[in-house]
Amino acid sequence: MKSDFHDELYFSSAFPLPFRVLCLVGLGILGWATNLHGLYLWNIDAAGVLDLNNHDGYRLTSPLPTDRRAGWKAAHHSSQAHRPVYRLFVTYAAWTFACWLVFRLATRADIESVDSFKFIPALATLCVLTALVCPFNVLYKHERDRFLGAIHRCLFPSPHGVYFSDVVFADVFTSFAKVLGDVWLSVYMLLPSGSLLAQPAQDGLTRWILPTLMSIPYAVRLRQCLVEYNAPNNESRRPLFNALKYASSFPVIFLSAAQRIVVSDTVALKGESAAREAWHGEHQLFRLWLLAAAVNSLYSFWWDVTNDWGLDLLLPRHVGRPTRQPSPPRPLLLPRLHSRSALLKHPGTPTTESVTDGLPEGVAHALSQERPSHPWGLRPVLQFPLAVYPFAILVDLVLRLTWSAKLSSHLHSYAEGDLIIFWIELAEVVRRWMWVFLRVEWETVKEAQAHDRDSARSPRSAGLDVGVDAGAGAGGIAMVRGESFREPIPEQDDFEMVASDISGPNSEAG
Repeated sequence: MKSDFHDELYFSSAFPLPFRVLCLVGLGILGWATNLHGLYLWNIDAAGVLDLNNHDGYRLTSPLPTDRRAGWKAAHHSSQAHRPVYRLFVTYAAWTFACWLVFRLATRADIESVDSFKFIPALATLCVLTALVCPFNVLYKHERDRFLGAIHRCLFPSPHGVYFSDVVFADVFTSFAKVLGDVWLSVYMLLPSGSLLAQPAQDGLTRWILPTLMSIPYAVRLRQCLVEYNAPNNESRRPLFNALKYASSFPVIFLSAAQRIVVSDTVALKGESAAREAWHGEHQLFRLWLLAAAVNSLYSFWWDVTNDWGLDLLLPRHVGRPTRQPSPPRPLLLPRLHSRSALLKHPGTPTTESVTDGLPEGVAHALSQERPSHPWGLRPVLQFPLAVYPFAILVDLVLRLTWSAKLSSHLHSYAEGDLIIFWIELAEVVRRWMWVFLRVEWETVKEAQAHDRDSARSPRSAGLDVGVDAGAGAGGIAMVRGESFREPIPEQDDFEMVASDISGPNSEAG
């Protein structure tokens, strides 16, 4: 136990909380750059779906992204959206690493001198914040303005609608909820009365500041869902169910803050040794916190797989399938198989069409329903390799189950858990990085399907059937010739040659 405590103390002195916050922010920048780059390599127009080219900076006058400069859109191509983000990350990482290296050389691995040089992480953080709000056209101002504009639109959204880019940004922001709380703790540590080796004491009303800060991203996302639900053109209750997912995070956060009451009550009954225990199942507040964490984790996992990624794994069997109408008893299939049907004509190619050709309509419908057109649990259109999706589902489930540790501030009060908590925060950043790929991919698929439906309804598409080609990607539209409105002319009909009534220099009378 003493050895573990010494290792944790050495970790806090070598890599204090302010530098851990800067490190996680840098990984977030790198993750976003690789998201844009990876989607571009897989021919997914992330910049177009996220509407990044229409975000021309940070405006207090209008919370909506607009483009008032002619020709500006053509100057920024989606293929180059990731390059400035990479350069921004390199600059940010170089500055942060240089400050951390100076801090390590100054302290020389001496735990007692750590607090004497805590002005170094304070200076590093202050320079980062100054560069972020710098009004001059330096240090990638376009990317900084785009980031500040996203924050402004998320905090002050339009009541008429929410952009998909702001939805993704707010969801990424929820993965940094604990990092936002760590910013508050870092401020306390960097004060003259604080220490980089110990968590600040939180008594009285200050104990609620940390959970309140951690709940801000979920409140932002909750409001976005309500705005989508109250939009005039909305006819679905899906945004309301999505709002319930974010609302279920608040009991986890604030019940965790109330666990200090559980500890005090347990210490009063069992003594001081009970304060170091992590399990207090006999207390009602502790059981209520576990229930809230389980409900939030499982519901969030189900929403990720079913709605954010559009996969069929956790959908009920009747969802998305045509309703069967009651019908009289159908003929047996066995006598039909022994008839001269298309199944016997083509025994080597048992496709759906060959199997169902010549069968009764009800039997053909049943066979077609039993043969899905895509891998089980996934969806028809897949942009990434097939193995990506089961792996993403498994990783998302495991990391969603660590939700309680990520959102529970009382678990972060133990000094022995600094290293474990940091790894959990790092894993959450990786999970969100993976989530962005499939979320943007599913949005492109939905847009292609919407384009399919609109083209099918358009008068210009008479005689044509517009469909999404699974092999061509989300942006690929397969055009196949549909049925004509005219009856086919039988081949055995006789034709009579008549004189043409068209006159002209190039016409001939037959």
